[in-house]
Amino acid sequence: MKQWDTVAIVGVGLIGGSIGLGLRERGLARRVVGIGRRESTLKAARQAGAVTSTTLDLAKGVSNAELVVICTPVGRIVTDVRAASEACPQDCLITDAGSTKAEIVSALEGKSLGRARFIGSHPLAGSEKSGPTAAVGDLFLGKTVIVTPTRATRKQDYTALFAFWTDLGANVVSMSAAAHDRILAATSHLPHLAASALAAATPAADLEFAAGGWLDTTRIAAGDPELWQQIFLANQTHILSALGRYEKSLAALRRALERGDGKKLKELLLQAKRRRDALAS
Repeated sequence: MKQWDTVAIVGVGLIGGSIGLGLRERGLARRVVGIGRRESTLKAARQAGAVTSTTLDLAKGVSNAELVVICTPVGRIVTDVRAASEACPQDCLITDAGSTKAEIVSALEGKSLGRARFIGSHPLAGSEKSGPTAAVGDLFLGKTVIVTPTRATRKQDYTALFAFWTDLGANVVSMSAAAHDRILAATSHLPHLAASALAAATPAADLEFAAGGWLDTTRIAAGDPELWQQIFLANQTHILSALGRYEKSLAALRRALERGDGKKLKELLLQAKRRRDALAS
């Protein structure tokens, strides 16, 4: 395991805080600097033990960093990467934790980042909770982290980033930013859209009778609306494509139900069960 001297984390919420806790609990970094826009959040990160120091000044926070991890909402990531690149040391590696990749990578690939280099990351971990008080040091244990190198990525930088996530317990998968956005539209972004629609369609007067099925299905709808608004708009094309497939699936179920076609209804439910069971096997 490589021990980093200084890792700077921009945005110490659930993901950033969990990265910090993981680094500290495993002895992977001598210093973990938390950078944010609100002192209250930084104080909570310090109290949680996720960081060794904090600052509201991004330039100051990254000034000695070997690695900078940008954990801000996707709409801010490009700006934050560029700001970090202007203040970090020579040969600093910058990554992110954004849920979309194509727009971010396209905006940064081949562009001058001063003395730094960027490789995109997306840890497939988290919950509907937010903030450093929800952070846990083993959040990434056994989880997948997708990294999105490009033709411009140096082998030693990819190796270092691969080791960083692996040392936090993650399974690292490499793919293009475009492939990432297409896949995550179906496996992450559409589920949140569907959960939100179901929650919104449920009459408020009926909520006292909500049981496990409703609670399980709508859990992720409790996520940060502003964060998810940015994700939906950043990956609009792929989400609309996934939504089209979902609407066709719903329409088939509706037709079978309207016609009282029990055979077709069972067939569709069986297809869905097999798809879900395949993941568990």
